[in-house]
Amino acid sequence: MKRDNFYFEANKNAWNSKTPVHIGSEFYDVKNFKKGQTSLKFIELEELGDVKGKSILHLQCHFGMDSLSLARMGAKVTGIDISDKAIEEAKKLNDELNLDAEFVCCNIFDLPKIINKKFDIVFTSYGVIGWLPELNEWGKIISHFLNPNGIFYMVEFHPFIWMFDDEFKFFQYSYFMTEPIKETYSGTYADKNADIQNTSYGWNHTFSEILNSLIKQGLEIKFLNEFPFSTYNCFSNMEKIGVDKYVFENHKDIIPYLYSIKAIKKT
Repeated sequence: MKRDNFYFEANKNAWNSKTPVHIGSEFYDVKNFKKGQTSLKFIELEELGDVKGKSILHLQCHFGMDSLSLARMGAKVTGIDISDKAIEEAKKLNDELNLDAEFVCCNIFDLPKIINKKFDIVFTSYGVIGWLPELNEWGKIISHFLNPNGIFYMVEFHPFIWMFDDEFKFFQYSYFMTEPIKETYSGTYADKNADIQNTSYGWNHTFSEILNSLIKQGLEIKFLNEFPFSTYNCFSNMEKIGVDKYVFENHKDIIPYLYSIKAIKKT
């Protein structure tokens, strides 16, 4: 992973820049979150089920709202993120809300050097694996931190989505593209008018790469679900079709937007 340090550092800087904007944005709605509103969406709430008393490792947690939502549900949560600014904000929120989540700032590929315990659940969601150059090591990290019979759960944007241009009108990238995608942009998905500029690097991943990275580590896939909507209004040219359901104006619900995976680490 040393060869990818340039990309990781650029992305860390980008997320450090975005974090203060996100904290104050309507998109994240921290004000109502502090009043008790969950940040979790109905998909993961339904599919994860009861997490009370479970230990959860939350990979790529940003500034911790989902981690803290899980903590409110009775889980013992450890959140991980590469952005030191995001982790600082997560710790502040945790203290302000008098919760007992823990937060660690590091690249997830360095995590086995930092944390020496196992978890009942490894959780990750929405816009995460596109920041990782390859997934075999990711699968190893997940397996490494799971207890026997532990659960891995993810909900993520569909690989199909990342083939489009920024306006989601035509295909710009190959489904099988493996090279890093460089993007220089103003604003952020949470506030497109924010006065920030960043350059970041991402990677597309096929379903075969995603699934095989888990299967190779002995994880048993319990389900793979796909959804004809996004739970976030975070892309260009989207319209609302229901509570936490958004689609592209020109594609509607005929394409996949999200998928979820649940896998078990067998003993």
